[in-house]
Amino acid sequence: MEEQKLNWKTRLSSNFQQYKRVWRLLKKPTKQEFLTIAKVSAIGLLIIGAFGFVIATIMSFFF
Repeated sequence: MEEQKLNWKTRLSSNFQQYKRVWRLLKKPTKQEFLTIAKVSAIGLLIIGAFGFVIATIMSFFF
């Protein structure tokens, strides 16, 4: 039982250390980076939406 508690605490501590390391590497995106990410995301949403619309239109003709 004591070994399981120790193992649990060790894993939690290890994960916390990894989270701290990632947090230190994070940085706020510049305005240009943010705009690029927003544009790419919007284009992706439009493509997926158009694809879904085409499938729905085709399905409405057949069913």
